[in-house]
This record gives sequence, structure tokens and C-alpha cells, in this order.
Amino acid sequence: MFDLEEAQLEKHSVTISGHRTSISLERGFWKHLRALAKEQDLSVNELVRQLDEARAGSLSGALRVFVLQSLEKRL
Repeated sequence: MFDLEEAQLEKHSVTISGHRTSISLERGFWKHLRALAKEQDLSVNELVRQLDEARAGSLSGALRVFVLQSLEKRL
């Protein structure tokens, strides 16, 4: 009935300003984050760095909200 494969949590390493860190997000968020980075002609690392600088709360939360807001703009 529901396909929830994209709800599986995945941990990826990214480099932010020269420092390696791991971020855990659901597969669906990683998929859309990669697509959004490509649309902006950015690497995922660069997009994450920019969002890291702009965030007020947790990085993973900021990434999820960015993806959701980007998708909502298309509706």
C-alpha cells in the first residue's frame, strides 16, 4: 500500500569549510538534496555549507526544511 523505502535513514559524510561531518537524513531527503544542488550547479557539500551558515537550529533539520520549502514552491 505504501512504499516507504525512502524513509530509511542514511548517514553521509560531507565536508563543511574543511571539516568532515556526518549527517543522517532519510533517503528521500538525500535524493532531493542532490537534485536541488545539481539544479543550482553546486556540489552537495557546497549547498550544505551554505545552509549550515544560514541555519539557526540543527543542520539536519535545516536541510529537511530547505528540501520541503523547495518542493512546496513547485506546487
